[in-house]
Amino acid sequence: MIEDDVPADPVASRRPAYLNDLAGGVDRFFEPRRTGCPWCGSDALRGRLRTTDLLLHKPGRFVLDECRDCGHVFQNPRLNPAGLEFYYRDCYDGLGEKNMTGMFESNRAGYRSRAELVRDIGASGEWLDVGMGHGHFCKEAAAVLPGVKFDGLDLGDGVDLARREGWIRTGYRGLFVDLADELAGRYDVVSMYHYLEHTAEPQRELAAAMAVLRPGGLLAIELPDPECRWAKVLGRWWMPWLQPQHLNLMPIGNLRAELVSRGFTVVAEQRAEPHSAIDVLAAAIMAVNALTIAGEDLPWRAAPPARWRRILRKATFIACVPLFVLASVADRISAPFGRRRGWSNAYRVVARRDVA
Repeated sequence: MIEDDVPADPVASRRPAYLNDLAGGVDRFFEPRRTGCPWCGSDALRGRLRTTDLLLHKPGRFVLDECRDCGHVFQNPRLNPAGLEFYYRDCYDGLGEKNMTGMFESNRAGYRSRAELVRDIGASGEWLDVGMGHGHFCKEAAAVLPGVKFDGLDLGDGVDLARREGWIRTGYRGLFVDLADELAGRYDVVSMYHYLEHTAEPQRELAAAMAVLRPGGLLAIELPDPECRWAKVLGRWWMPWLQPQHLNLMPIGNLRAELVSRGFTVVAEQRAEPHSAIDVLAAAIMAVNALTIAGEDLPWRAAPPARWRRILRKATFIACVPLFVLASVADRISAPFGRRRGWSNAYRVVARRDVA
């Protein structure tokens, strides 16, 4: 989009569409509540978390249930396609694109760490990054793996952005499970970094990866770890819950067993290295943001906030800077020992597709 096309007030221009979407309430955005675990089928469920949208503050309440038998955590009731479109809108693209780009760009060390793990196992050839976002991983990974050709797949405008920047060779826009037949047997590596938790049926995504990979190819996955102790300490303020976007969160044992059952051999696991030391800081920022959100102009509200609310919001954030500094210090102090004692907020698994 060229600069002249940007509306003078992008929030106001989006307000009519959002208010129209909300005229009938948010119940229409959800599927019926499940009585069984979507991973193992058990009906031994318990409530794990009740929360709201702490990222964009769109209306709605969300529930995560946990399976007592396998430990799988999932959104219940789950968003339907209309709900996913509504809650993703203006998060990664549109109004949220600038913030998300800054967040993506800040994770260069994490991107390189992912690529180094797969490089050390012998990655080569053609690589498809599923759920590529804006393509920043492919950009950084190319420096680690200069002989690898990177393609990307996602639903949003980031696919086109990455292609224009030259960070990927080919970009696909659409659902991975829908494109799997077209891409069958084409890739030596498929990566799913913080992707499976966003999908409605992660087991179908793994089947798609099996189809797309050549025999002997590698599947690299990184996920939030629902067994992380920070999740219990911080409750709804643990950022990786990320409601309403995260639909499924799998313990590493579940993922490992599923991969083996589908014809993969797990060749590497990391429980500590993927940890991002931001749990306390992110919780503090989300809490202050929630406390002052009435001062933010949001298109899903009927009118902009009063000027005094905007001023109060800015003043509160300024006053809370020492709190944010202390939270960041707590993250850094806890990270070295926490990664070895079950406090890591993410894990990685690399699996090889069996040849026969």
